Amino acid sequence: MVEHVVIGAGSIGSNVARLLVERGHNVRIITRSGSGPEHPLIDRVAADASDPSALTELSRGAGAIYHCANPPSYTEWERLLPPLQTAAIAAAKANDAVLALTGSMYAYGPQPGGLMTERTPMTAAGHKGRLRKRMWEQALAAGIRTVEVRGSDYVGKGANGIYSLLIEPALAKGKAAWITGHLDMPHTFTVNTDMARALVTLASEERAWGRAWHVPSPPAITIRELAGRYATAAGRSPIKLIQLPRFAMRAAGLVVPIAREMAEMDYQWYAPFRVDATETADAFGLMPTDLDTAVRDEVS
Repeated sequence: MVEHVVIGAGSIGSNVARLLVERGHNVRIITRSGSGPEHPLIDRVAADASDPSALTELSRGAGAIYHCANPPSYTEWERLLPPLQTAAIAAAKANDAVLALTGSMYAYGPQPGGLMTERTPMTAAGHKGRLRKRMWEQALAAGIRTVEVRGSDYVGKGANGIYSLLIEPALAKGKAAWITGHLDMPHTFTVNTDMARALVTLASEERAWGRAWHVPSPPAITIRELAGRYATAAGRSPIKLIQLPRFAMRAAGLVVPIAREMAEMDYQWYAPFRVDATETADAFGLMPTDLDTAVRDEVS
């Protein structure tokens, strides 16, 4: 019998599934391709998770549904995310399951001093932040048991983030890395396994339902410092970092859609960006993974 359903088999969905099966639970992972970790307790299903009827049927018997799917490109968010959210809510309602949502800091928008606590209002002006806000409000209004867990940019083994996209290719070639952000601004990075652990923990805690929580994350660090730690963990010489002028991405955005979408979120990288998760840590005893441990795992 399926006890848990995970939508998406990326870094977060796969880690959620692994954590659940380590605890002896039966898990069904739903993706378009039928991908996901191989394990006797994991049932990998190829299906369209944005189809409410299909997702509802595939979630029969599940006590919790973990929505961990995220389109690979910003340009697809407005088209793909709302149907996924609507289907996940419908499946949770039909099966009386808890819906655990993988969230982000986007709904807050730029904040004075760059600090976001679990009580910070959602005041995003950009369309991706407003979309995230609407999706969470939709879940709250649906009359289901739900919780949203919010993290920052991911690091850790298998994470899709600054290492895999920018630093790793440069390290491998011994060349400079072009960075779209200020090199010396403190920025919170969330370990992907910590996000998975928070999702699984809070989905099972009734006192967590009905609100958003932050993932306890290591102290904020600059991109320059983080790149140095990756180089050390990889046993390589530090690479040169070149800060791309902020206007360059904005100018490119006039004609290139993905550049325009990235420029909308660049406030995260040109000012301090700190995530406070004190309430989550105090309420549930969750602690962040040591950053150097996550870095070593990612480069191994």
